[in-house]
Amino acid sequence: MLFFFMTQAITQDLLTIGELARETGASVRSIRHYDEHGLLTSIRASNGYRAFPSAAVTQVRQIQRMIATGFSLADIRAFPDCMRMIEGASSCSETTDAQRKRLASIERQIADLERRRARLRKTLVEGIVPPLD
Repeated sequence: MLFFFMTQAITQDLLTIGELARETGASVRSIRHYDEHGLLTSIRASNGYRAFPSAAVTQVRQIQRMIATGFSLADIRAFPDCMRMIEGASSCSETTDAQRKRLASIERQIADLERRRARLRKTLVEGIVPPLD
């Protein structure tokens, strides 16, 4: 009888992948992908389906925020728990360097896109493709 109540308490704290998707707005496919890359912890229920602790809601939301900032799953996996486990977490000192590098990369991409835009505009105005700089 005690085992039954303990099992009930444990399973009540677990979310199905569908519930986790609804809570976070992430797709089921994305959640599977995060789990396969070691960014989430799941267990397999007796039916073989994934089950996630309620803390996974915070983790998925943080992963979504970091992806939206331009980090890859490999980058995120390398971040310490202070960034992955606390919703709305401030930057950790351990991640500042990675964030600066990512910002520099984004700024280089923006500069490259601005050069391409200028070349394309010039092409449209002059009717010929300008030589490379």
